[in-house]
Amino acid sequence: MITFGVVGADHRHIYHLIEGLLREGAHCAGYLSTSTDAKVLEGIQSRFPQLRAVDSAAQLYEDPSIALIVTAAVPAQRAEIAIKAMRHGKDVLSDKPGVTDRNQLQQVEAVVKETGRRFAICFSERMIVPSVAMAQRLITQGAIGQVVQTLGLGPHRLNASIRPDWFFDKSHYGGILVDIASHQIDQFLTLTHSADAEISHAAVAHFGHATRPDFQDFGEVALKSKTNLSRGYVRVDWFTPDGLPTWGDGRLFITGTEGYIELRKYLDIQGRSGTDHLFLCDRQGTRHIDCQDEPITFFKKLIQDVQERTETAISHTHAFTVCRLALEADALASKGNT
Repeated sequence: MITFGVVGADHRHIYHLIEGLLREGAHCAGYLSTSTDAKVLEGIQSRFPQLRAVDSAAQLYEDPSIALIVTAAVPAQRAEIAIKAMRHGKDVLSDKPGVTDRNQLQQVEAVVKETGRRFAICFSERMIVPSVAMAQRLITQGAIGQVVQTLGLGPHRLNASIRPDWFFDKSHYGGILVDIASHQIDQFLTLTHSADAEISHAAVAHFGHATRPDFQDFGEVALKSKTNLSRGYVRVDWFTPDGLPTWGDGRLFITGTEGYIELRKYLDIQGRSGTDHLFLCDRQGTRHIDCQDEPITFFKKLIQDVQERTETAISHTHAFTVCRLALEADALASKGNT
């Protein structure tokens, strides 16, 4: 089994990265004890009291027993951490976004080729969501025919009072399309079996009153597959109201030639309890599928990739394509495309 170290605990997504690896039997050699958000460190300490804090990233980079460096650092710092790790002979698991600009993407791609190390990004809204795993299985089985279009909605709760300063600075988080919409771009490529896509529309805006005017709290993207005729639309925002009992009402609509699927990933706002609700409509009728017990295989596959030098959890080609498309969407939106 593999050993991993954590360099960069600035975002709460680090919890599910650590938990997923530990659940599959990986060993954690330690986590860097510095963070821009003390609450995230407190969360690690309370959730994983058995883990060891270290004072220097070099202790983890230079530890020969460590095969994998895991990071949920400030987004703009993740590429640098990944490059250091790979040049120390480690594979990397990064929270999304793995990069925040084109230069970082080019550097990470070059170091992957240079070192032969693995660079994986966890797009958690697909990779650790059972209802999406079920949707993938149904699509593979032909339940809705050929996928024609995906519509991905990613609303998030802002919680402005508890966010660190970097959260509101585009130079640190990369912009709403690079940060959040990368999830939906990943889902579009995966569910339509597309190797690449074209960004046909992208826009960002600021509507809220709780943040400074340059903070992007709304974004949208339209995509066209380069592999087939599939289309996609993405809407992301920071306007989840306080009355919702979870951080966001993530929804995904998948239209096929013989039916459609709707996912309510995190709750059914006026009905069934729990998470991972899938609604399927096909020639036989309509039905609800509870997906909470659908297996999550991402972390198991990632460990296998580290051990066997494979790319089953996420390929480099796919990870880099998602990153590039998110950056292209941000660049198009920055030009004022409406």
